[in-house]
Amino acid sequence: MACTTILVGKKASYDGSTMIARNDDSGSGHFTPKKFVVVQPQEQPRHYESVISHVKIELPEQPMRYTAVPNAVDGKGIWAASGVNEAHVAMTATETITSNPRVLGVDPLVVYQKAEDGQPEICGGIGEEDLVCLVLPYIRSAREGVRRLGSLLEQYGTYEMNGIAFQDQDEIWWLETIGGHHWMARRVPDDVYVVMPNQLGIDRFDFSDALGEQKEYMCSADLEEFVKTYHLDLSQDGEFHPRDAFGSHDDADHVYNTPRAWFMERYLNPHTKVWDGPHADFTPVSDDLPWCMVPEKKVTVEDVKYVLSSHFQGTPYDPYAAYGDKSLRGAYRSIGINRNDFLAVIQMRPQMEQENGVIEWLAFASNAFNVLVPFYADVEETPEYLANTTGEVSTENFYWSSRLIAAMADASYRSSVFHIERYQEHVMAKGHELIHHYDALLSKETDAVMRRRLREEANRSIAKMLQKETADTLDKVLYELSGQMKNAYSRSDA
Repeated sequence: MACTTILVGKKASYDGSTMIARNDDSGSGHFTPKKFVVVQPQEQPRHYESVISHVKIELPEQPMRYTAVPNAVDGKGIWAASGVNEAHVAMTATETITSNPRVLGVDPLVVYQKAEDGQPEICGGIGEEDLVCLVLPYIRSAREGVRRLGSLLEQYGTYEMNGIAFQDQDEIWWLETIGGHHWMARRVPDDVYVVMPNQLGIDRFDFSDALGEQKEYMCSADLEEFVKTYHLDLSQDGEFHPRDAFGSHDDADHVYNTPRAWFMERYLNPHTKVWDGPHADFTPVSDDLPWCMVPEKKVTVEDVKYVLSSHFQGTPYDPYAAYGDKSLRGAYRSIGINRNDFLAVIQMRPQMEQENGVIEWLAFASNAFNVLVPFYADVEETPEYLANTTGEVSTENFYWSSRLIAAMADASYRSSVFHIERYQEHVMAKGHELIHHYDALLSKETDAVMRRRLREEANRSIAKMLQKETADTLDKVLYELSGQMKNAYSRSDA
């Protein structure tokens, strides 16, 4: 699965929040309808079986309630993707990442093998289909998330390479899988942001801390020995560089991955480095782009939405550009593409009680044309407009309405883009306004049940506003595209 991730430490964000955000993208050739739901403890399985790998796992008793953004169409598993549990811990899974033959040759991926030629079925490991369901309902801190997932990877293995973020109000941790059974994790420093395309990303690692106090790093217990035994350390300077040991630097990365990281860092640190021209410090094909940087100004939710919607605006590589060398347009894989399924930005605000402080911002379909909308995460139910997605196209839900807007606005870009810009700005402003309004009401309410009802009322009010604005924008872009039909004729019949 193609995705893009950005993580923002609490001292790097505009209001002291930790923020984790990820685009979930469908693989090539298909689109995946998504919905926003709450999974109640009684709905959480106790005997889990993966659809893809057939692995069976017994899960702990007493799971917590959690939000999720699962697939809306049954058949390929849950794919819960992103959410927040009732202990106010968040998780997003996964960012598909890369490895190399040296790693996969000594710790192969654990791939399902069906029964054939008289041989029994061999179950695979765990993967993106499973991870949120297996981990999020059982953890009470970001660190606990790393430890639980790490133990599951060591026991069951994985059939794919993935990066996973865990978050609480104080910390963000990023975990990357290495081969079939190994893993490493690094705490995101409080004053930085992290960018992750579909490529193994951690650029430095401290084994002494990971195998000792675990203040900033964690890993599978035998990872250091694994590196030594199989000669995976390629360093010439005495420091261990995980990207070189475990990652890839393929030609495809220079089209598909590194340009996305380049754009995000170029946007958030425009003056820190030289990003363009013959004397650039970093280019779209640089393999040594920093995993994390201190931003030049504090990062907002709007910044996160902008970079995760990027189609290389302001560069020669923008496929919608009306300027520059035409041969460069679309040269690199954009972040905001047609196959974005959803974007989730989880914001944990420190200045209020945790139950009121966690906001889950959501957008569906192509990020270049959609809107990001805030919802309180500590709730028992989600609005119907976001929860009722099915495989049937309908303007009665946010996912399909967003898909329709994107397809029509793309086809009529020059005349529709200003409708999209107004839609995005207006919905974001109204979302902030409604959250501020209900924050004020919540600060005066002392009863826990009434506070929960207020959060759910707020979410319904936001969804009602969203549905109205989305229908209005759909009408506008439909008009623009209809006017560009090939059978258009300017003379009126009257």
